[in-house]
Amino acid sequence: MSAVIIDGKAVGQRVRDEAKQRAAVLLEKGVVPCLAVVLVGDDPASLSYVTAKGKALAEAGMEGRDIRLPADVSEAELIKLIDDLNKDVKVHGILVQLPLPKHINEDRVIVAIDPAKDVDGFHPISVGNMVLGRPGFLPCTPHGVLVLLREIKIPLSGAHAVVVGRSNIVGKPLANLLARRDINATVTVCHTGTKDLSGHTLRADILIAAAGKPELITPDMVRSGAVVIDVGVNRIVDSSKKSGFRLCGDVNSAVAEKAGYITPVPGGVGTVTTSILVKHAVEAARHAIA
Repeated sequence: MSAVIIDGKAVGQRVRDEAKQRAAVLLEKGVVPCLAVVLVGDDPASLSYVTAKGKALAEAGMEGRDIRLPADVSEAELIKLIDDLNKDVKVHGILVQLPLPKHINEDRVIVAIDPAKDVDGFHPISVGNMVLGRPGFLPCTPHGVLVLLREIKIPLSGAHAVVVGRSNIVGKPLANLLARRDINATVTVCHTGTKDLSGHTLRADILIAAAGKPELITPDMVRSGAVVIDVGVNRIVDSSKKSGFRLCGDVNSAVAEKAGYITPVPGGVGTVTTSILVKHAVEAARHAIA
């Protein structure tokens, strides 16, 4: 048995098409949805992500304000920039690409963003709204995972979901969202301190790998027919590639022979995450003129 591949590219395209339609309505009213993306330094992976976001925004007919800062920019200068963007009525969303250089406190930077423009869903107010089930922007990757799960129409209510990873960006918020009453999954969160990891993963109806460890999940750790969502994007040295590396997820490719459904890397969760960001930016613009 081979798993059904969940086509993140197709799902992401549909999300962007919907965002484009909503942006067109705003354009007719003279409003150009604008997302300011701030990149500090020149990390290759971050640069690649920012470039992909810019292309997705352009495709949706939106403005992407690309702001590049040197790696040695001070925390005070970065926060001053964010304050200026908060006050700019033509900017509807703000995203500061993470990670930041070590001399900058990420928490202070995130808190500096106006929650109304926090399209990434990382501000403490955004997180509080998510936990309480109140309206607000959800973190993009967990939101994208939910979109993918709904795409395959697998019953989520009562399903046992195992999340491997407890980051503030993916693991924790995703576990919270899956446990909401409207989704109603039973959730187990595993992490580096978990004993007998495979004992937990083998009981999963839905297994979500978000640990940031290349090919951590192997076939012997997956129940036959399970839904496997691979959030990981890892760069592995590969001299056979022109770039000198290859991309792989947190799930070993052989798992596809055992799972019922699986997301590929690349072309899975990451593509949908970028599309969700575009959707959030349109919503921020819509709320700004409401």
